[in-house]
Amino acid sequence: MKKTVVTGGAGFIGSHLTELLLKKGYEVIVIDNFSTGRQDNLRFLKENPSLRIIEADVNDAKKIKPFFKDAAFVFHLAALADIVPSIVNPISYHRSNVDGTVSILEIIRETCPGIKKFVYTASSSCYGIPDEYPTSETAEIRPQYPYALTKYLGELIALNWGKIYKLPVVSLRLFNVYGPRSRTSGTYGAVFGVFLAQKLAFKPFTVVGDGKQTRDFTFVSDVTTALMAAAESDYKDKVFNVGSGKTYSVNRLVELLKGPVAYIPKRPGEPDCTFADTAKIQKMLKWKPEVSFEEGVEILLKNIDYWRNAPVWTPESINEATREWFEFLSKE
Repeated sequence: MKKTVVTGGAGFIGSHLTELLLKKGYEVIVIDNFSTGRQDNLRFLKENPSLRIIEADVNDAKKIKPFFKDAAFVFHLAALADIVPSIVNPISYHRSNVDGTVSILEIIRETCPGIKKFVYTASSSCYGIPDEYPTSETAEIRPQYPYALTKYLGELIALNWGKIYKLPVVSLRLFNVYGPRSRTSGTYGAVFGVFLAQKLAFKPFTVVGDGKQTRDFTFVSDVTTALMAAAESDYKDKVFNVGSGKTYSVNRLVELLKGPVAYIPKRPGEPDCTFADTAKIQKMLKWKPEVSFEEGVEILLKNIDYWRNAPVWTPESINEATREWFEFLSKE
């Protein structure tokens, strides 16, 4: 069985996963409503006879259900991201990230009796501000905002459906993913897209706080190989962290990108560090990251034209975009 469905397959990670699946000989059906995904992310693959792109919402079960029939693998990446809009409009996030996950699981239950794996893409934001670094899968769950909560609820639902309906489910908690085709739209938040657009516009990098905060920046190709390792494994009912195994400061990123800096206020609800404990996935799935941070940034700089039309953020526009973030999360 080679039929695979990728929800959110026109997005940043989804388009890279689609590319990898096609290279491995799979028939791929992408389902995307293009609310955040981009047609251009798949344009170079559109002539591939093994790819079919369906423009539809994951909650439109009637429309998308026929495309799942007898799928061997389903990768569920469709979701709304970003912290700020999830605070402003939590209902949309619940509908996309929670209801959308239920919709896909129910379709699978009804149309994919021989499914080999349902892979859910969870978020490391579920850990909130953890007590220990590196942070393992057993750490306490502390979602700080609606986006983090809805992604974690999606994971719980997927695992619950797996147990009740005997679906082979694996969830991957992704840490800070970066790479070519990362998002260029949406509310301020994705550091690489923000910085690269600023570099192209000869504007200073807007560094939050003192820039000493660190992130487990994980290159997108390493994430896609982790997704494949989870799908092709015999494991089910498992949760794995996916990270680089290292953590890097924002100041180090600025050093690599080379440019002036404008410092902006630290934001509530953000950890000073994200750092994945990847011992579990390395041991059980025999997966490990291959792309160093320096190599990944070099690849981004070679592909910097992708961000030429991205919004260029300034301290003033960031302040306005994140105003409600501060208002809600700064309350005692």
